[in-house]
Amino acid sequence: MTIGLIGGSGLYQMDGLEVSKEVSVSTPFGAPSSPFKVGVFGETDVIFLPRHGSPHSIAPHLVNYRANIWGFKTLGVKRIISVNASGAINREIAPGSLVLQDQIIDMTGGGRQQTFYDSGKVVHIDLTNPYCGEMRNHCISAAADIGQPVRDSATYICVNGPRLETAMEIRYFAMIGADIVGMTAMPEAALARELEICLLGISAITNYAAGLTDQKLTATEVIGNMRKSNDLIKKLLTALIPRLTGERSCSCSEALKDAEL
Repeated sequence: MTIGLIGGSGLYQMDGLEVSKEVSVSTPFGAPSSPFKVGVFGETDVIFLPRHGSPHSIAPHLVNYRANIWGFKTLGVKRIISVNASGAINREIAPGSLVLQDQIIDMTGGGRQQTFYDSGKVVHIDLTNPYCGEMRNHCISAAADIGQPVRDSATYICVNGPRLETAMEIRYFAMIGADIVGMTAMPEAALARELEICLLGISAITNYAAGLTDQKLTATEVIGNMRKSNDLIKKLLTALIPRLTGERSCSCSEALKDAEL
């Protein structure tokens, strides 16, 4: 089974991925962020897409999430690993660590294209658990096997951006249960579910969120710290990806069952 991999800010290519070709995909929703890089990671077929283009040129609120996910579906991908850079709201989560997302709070305000079903039919997918439990379990086991610390639970609050947050916004986000903050988890997770694709969300924690320290937040800090995490990400993916090649036994593949009115 071919595995999809989405790279976030600071992850524009995947070390260890032997690229054989680049494929441009045409979709009904426009162009994806860049051509898809098709190759082999170890012994597993992997298709890589830099979410913000390469070089980084697409702001998070302007990413064509529908085209990206549709493109993976067109190429036969049934499982996607989504990697992004995030800020820590929960003080127990330190910069430099890796976190598995398990819940999302969407604060993008509906300013992004949220669904593939704008006309013709009405579909209400169940997003109670926005990430594939089967993929999460594989990732937790892979991390344990290689002795790599990975926080296995975090609520990701997705803001529209592209500006960074105010200190009071972060205080509010903490009050409503958010552990980490970023700008790209939605509608990516919902769109993957609509196409019955399994999704795993991995956050590299690049900084403490606004107001948690006296330091000014900068985009260069985020990118720099994300690059420092690349070795940890590669190590984890090396252990994880071979575990994802079997048939699926999760409910993601039946997400559209009883969802259409």
